[in-house]
Amino acid sequence: MKTALISGVSGQDGAYLARLLLGKGYKVYGTSRDAQMSSFGNLERLGIKGQVTLLSMALSDFRSVIQVLSKVHPDEIYNLAGQSSVGLSFEQPVETLESITTGTLNLLEAIRFIDRPVRFYSAGSSECFGDTGNHPADEQTPFRPRSPYATAKAAAFWEVANYREAYGLFACSGILFNHESPLRPQRFVTQKIVAAARRIAQGSGERLELGNMAVQRDWGWAPEYVEAMYLMLQQDAPEDFVIATGATSALEDFVASAFASLGLNWQDHVVSNPALFRPSDIAMGRANPAKASQILGWKAKINLEEVVRRMVANEL
Repeated sequence: MKTALISGVSGQDGAYLARLLLGKGYKVYGTSRDAQMSSFGNLERLGIKGQVTLLSMALSDFRSVIQVLSKVHPDEIYNLAGQSSVGLSFEQPVETLESITTGTLNLLEAIRFIDRPVRFYSAGSSECFGDTGNHPADEQTPFRPRSPYATAKAAAFWEVANYREAYGLFACSGILFNHESPLRPQRFVTQKIVAAARRIAQGSGERLELGNMAVQRDWGWAPEYVEAMYLMLQQDAPEDFVIATGATSALEDFVASAFASLGLNWQDHVVSNPALFRPSDIAMGRANPAKASQILGWKAKINLEEVVRRMVANEL
């Protein structure tokens, strides 16, 4: 039986990954800053909270990290923790940088310190690429981050690459494009749209205010994306991978699909508010996930319309 440690197990990806690994016979440990106070609601929603051993670990504290690793003796570590909202990162840049870069660095250093054959996955982000225009981003595309969140993720990516090259660690980053599910928190725009559409369909009479609906993203289904994380740590050698569907859609398309699935015309209920625009944003996110298909044998099966349909069905 393999042992996996998931930091950030209470989040969307952490919960789905825990379910996947349990299904493969893993002993799964999950951490949060204070395991006794955290509700782990996503694990409860998936019906697996009792199967995951929950521990407290402060990623910003090296001593805390080394104590947990020495206790768990993991074969695989999946680092999914850290401040995860692009919008919030403009309001909390220091917290965002510390939670992502310092946390990643402490895990890498702890793995080096305990000197065991641990395989390490780090959650990267397509936000690191910035605006690539009409050019689909792949593993060779330069980073041009345009938010504190993206800057922190870019730094963490290079920390992983440095420890892989300097110390021979099995460490890799998954550069994931947008991926959604019913486990997304309400602060994420996709969940905000779906929840508002449901309330309006039930007669709330409200108007949904959004920022720039012209932005384009590659949206996928989160439970599929955690499979790619797992596959990265099963390879003979550690490599970084772009994970995406390869199809780009405007936020307006997401909105239209969500409202149409409830028999509504989105234009009757949604307005764009310039006050909600970010200080800087990415106009278009396009991806080339060919490497993941060729090496991992992974390819997204669920498109935007099906993602929206599933999220709306869950909301109802």
